[in-house]
Amino acid sequence: MNGIRAVVPAQRGTDEEQGGARVPQAPGFARRAVPGAGDSPKERGKLLRERVPRSSHARSVMAADRPDAVRAVEESSRGRVPELAPIRVGRMAASPFAFLRGSAGLMAQDLAGTPVTGIAAQICGDAHAANFGLYGDARGRLVIDLNDFDETVVGPWEWDLKRLATSLVLAGRETGAGEDVCRAAAFDAAGAYRHTMRLLARMPALDAWNAIADEELVSHADAHDLIGTLERVSAKARKNTSARFAARSTEALTDAEGGGRRFVDAPPVLRRVPAAEAAAVASSLGAYLETVAEDRLPLLARYAVHDVAFRVVGTGSVGTRSYVVLLLDHRGEPLVLQVKEARPSVLLPHLPAAGFAAPDAGHEGRRVVLGQKRMQVVSDILLGWTTVEGRPFQVRQFRNRKGSVDPAALTAAELDDYGRMTGALLARAHAHSADPRLISGYCGKNEELDEAVASFAVAYADRTTADHADLLAAVRSGRMAAELGV
Repeated sequence: MNGIRAVVPAQRGTDEEQGGARVPQAPGFARRAVPGAGDSPKERGKLLRERVPRSSHARSVMAADRPDAVRAVEESSRGRVPELAPIRVGRMAASPFAFLRGSAGLMAQDLAGTPVTGIAAQICGDAHAANFGLYGDARGRLVIDLNDFDETVVGPWEWDLKRLATSLVLAGRETGAGEDVCRAAAFDAAGAYRHTMRLLARMPALDAWNAIADEELVSHADAHDLIGTLERVSAKARKNTSARFAARSTEALTDAEGGGRRFVDAPPVLRRVPAAEAAAVASSLGAYLETVAEDRLPLLARYAVHDVAFRVVGTGSVGTRSYVVLLLDHRGEPLVLQVKEARPSVLLPHLPAAGFAAPDAGHEGRRVVLGQKRMQVVSDILLGWTTVEGRPFQVRQFRNRKGSVDPAALTAAELDDYGRMTGALLARAHAHSADPRLISGYCGKNEELDEAVASFAVAYADRTTADHADLLAAVRSGRMAAELGV
């Protein structure tokens, strides 16, 4: 026998009867494959088509009790910092694509009424086209992947794919692309997802886990028209570091003031916080250290905390509590950590309607961090979580050579390429937790699923455009306060 094999199914008789050596049961491992013992994951995936036809994914029926867009925004603002609500509304009012970015919970409610196969995966929960991007690995090399996991849960893989496809339609419309171009981007994103899942299903498990190196991604997704944009984004990302942020956002202190540096107020996006609030954030980093990989502790021990500031974050997260913490090493070189509030995933209330459990996540920061690690090939080496004054937070590097493509600024050819690339990345991320053979067996070889997802994306983009119009009307009437352009 070539190497130790995994668990032998008990119902098939003894190890000797099956022609294998006696090995102990190994919890967490797959059962050893036995010819004739049952259908393969691929065949089980195919059988799911009988219960959930691939064409059924085109369906988009809104529930009768669906809240209007304004009420949905109001409800999603509960528990956030009240004075930041106008900034959030202003950002969502910028365009239908921006509205989609801030309404993951509303879309989850709508998706709960759509067909699902029941195949569980660790999903992003907010896999719109602007939540993919570049960031630096441990050696400073740039990788591209999903990069926002605030809403991550174990749920239906279809929800991520449909949110991505819809966002591509809206991004294309914002840039002025024709409807055929927008639909093609959604269609090709679904196609790239399907093709990539088939590729991963055929590969050895370890190779599939680490599949599609970034230098191969453009060729795999046939995204050659995107090369120039990626090169420009990469050049900008390499400069997007803690040192650059600190140089722009902090000032040096005199010896009489204790030396070092401190943040400079830049309202409304960045503001220093009272001493007691800063102390609470700084002291929480002790608990954070207990969640970081042990081999990172000597690195962090070479830094001292110098200042804390509150910083407003992106569209969907505006109003959550988010801090930046300035650390300096012995040479005065900065490392900036982001300590960001982790609220319960907006998908949780809607999972049971789709047949998925909505378990207590425990610490929400832990949920976000573990979900990120399960989906990315390479993750931030300083990821962790903590609690500040009773609230859960995630902790990560800030400005870790991050860069992103603005999908609403792409040409028609680039949008289609970007759709294929992000579709491939999403498949890779899902395949870390769901067996790619199972999903691939369901998706199949033809374009039936691609057509259905594209049809859903166009219909839901229309729904989102109407929701955005309702929000604009509420802003104009004075029902909702909005700060535009912040």
